[in-house]
Amino acid sequence: MNVILIAVIVLGSIGLVAALILFLAGKKFAVHEDERIGQVQGVLPGANCGGCGFPGCGGFAGACVKAADKGSLEGLLCPVGGQPVMEQVADILGMKAEASAPKVAVVRCNGTCESRPRIAEFDGAQSCRVQQMLGSGETACAFGCLGCGDCVAACQFDVIHMNPETGLPEVDEEKCTACGACSKACPRGIIEIRLKGLKNRRVVVLCNSKDKGAQTRKACSVGCIACQKCVKVCKFEAITVDANLAYIDAEKCKLCRKCEDECPQNAIHAFNFPPRKPKVEALAAEKPAAPATEKPAAPAVEKPAAKEATVPVGSPTGNVEPAKEQEKA
Repeated sequence: MNVILIAVIVLGSIGLVAALILFLAGKKFAVHEDERIGQVQGVLPGANCGGCGFPGCGGFAGACVKAADKGSLEGLLCPVGGQPVMEQVADILGMKAEASAPKVAVVRCNGTCESRPRIAEFDGAQSCRVQQMLGSGETACAFGCLGCGDCVAACQFDVIHMNPETGLPEVDEEKCTACGACSKACPRGIIEIRLKGLKNRRVVVLCNSKDKGAQTRKACSVGCIACQKCVKVCKFEAITVDANLAYIDAEKCKLCRKCEDECPQNAIHAFNFPPRKPKVEALAAEKPAAPATEKPAAPAVEKPAAKEATVPVGSPTGNVEPAKEQEKA
């Protein structure tokens, strides 16, 4: 009995000492979380998509609080909640939310089934990442869309879908939150998060090929061949060519669409613009026809009456003879 009692006392003493040590360690190394982090996280949508650049909504809330302590929320944006959510976050932190330009996911590939014919058939896992690891896919273009839909599976908002006719993904601009999940899922990086632009209008080079022009033309009939015609026609220096690929800077582009008209490959596309008028109608609209002016009629000039010739009676020829010659006769 004494042995059992001694064991209980020893074990109880050890537990008491350990609890005391843990209590003191907890006090010494305690991490105090700012209560504002929980408040900010409460107004976030909770998608945990990572589109903000931080690990989930909790990480974004902590970044907002740290940024507020420094005096600015510049560069921070919740792509899912957008500007309304950022205004709520700013109110909690006693800051002013700066207006941010909306963005959208853009598929920078126009290689449809017609313009980019298949040269092989992949009989394996329907995954873009798997095809990328095994080779160039089913077409001769090593930079275009693989068409397996990894971006579709990565989207949490049912925004992107595969078009069965073209074999390319299509983005619903109205529902897109620009979270960047589809862009991260694409192994070839053809999906870009771009500015929506004024009135949602954009001019984009729908190509990602970095091959030389001749090789690109063989693989795809609408691929960029780096001819630089678009660079020469752009007056705003919005287009650059790097690694045999043209790129349009959305912040510099003035949406004049001259590059679209100049591109011989039809690799440049304009989004959400009104349909263009036919050239004949456009010229007629620019140069209205001048009203027809009637010339005043010239006044009638009266001509003097012609003198009538008199034929003497008995003249066989009917010719007029002077009076003197008649007297002599």
